[in-house]
Amino acid sequence: MAHQNHAAPGSAATILVVEDEPVIAAAVAQRLTAEGWQAHVVHDGLAAVEAAARIRPAAVVLDIMLPGIDGIEVCRRIQADHPVPVLMLTARDDETDMLIGLGVGADDYMTKPFSQRELVARLRALLRRVDRATQLAETPAEGDSIVAGDLIIDKAQRRVTRGGTEIHLTPTEFELLVMLATVPKMVLTREKLLAEVWDWADASGTRTVDSHVKALRHKLGADLVRTVHGVGYAFEPPPGPGPGPGAP
Repeated sequence: MAHQNHAAPGSAATILVVEDEPVIAAAVAQRLTAEGWQAHVVHDGLAAVEAAARIRPAAVVLDIMLPGIDGIEVCRRIQADHPVPVLMLTARDDETDMLIGLGVGADDYMTKPFSQRELVARLRALLRRVDRATQLAETPAEGDSIVAGDLIIDKAQRRVTRGGTEIHLTPTEFELLVMLATVPKMVLTREKLLAEVWDWADASGTRTVDSHVKALRHKLGADLVRTVHGVGYAFEPPPGPGPGPGAP
């Protein structure tokens, strides 16, 4: 029997729902309210940008296909103003859409039709990651960095540089990179990555892992993450001037 009265990460927080189909928007808002969140619904892109700036939501559920400006542009403008976790919804199972969304700052995506239960689980995972990032920022560990060749991962400041150039990663991308880089050359299954990074144990979500790995490769170079077919992924330390992970 599920217990509904435990305080969830981000409970009582406001979730901005951006969806132009009224039936879907109403159903999502009703479910979020039942889970203890406050839902604020808008139906077009410009209203979404205005609402995000005004109410500063804890997270955004954002449909890609919107009247006015599309969800990709909405996400770009929202993140430029005030970074916030974004879960994108797309009607097409199109990896290009997903990678573009991740590239402009979305943290996760779901394709329609989706289950309300999975939507709630994904949002909880997003808000947990925000809570963890906040705690780490408030209590940074001294010298807590991973240096691998020309790649530097500063876990305290949540910054990544390669070849001296800082690379912007979303919170999800950062956690995925740290998870892989902490155990270089060790193969981690998609299921383990999904459970540890997304707090989502259902193997049906493993394509989310694949798309985030592709986004990492796009931003950091294709040589950093090796695919082990049928199993998962492994971090390959790049050549460069720095010592390997764990070096003094």
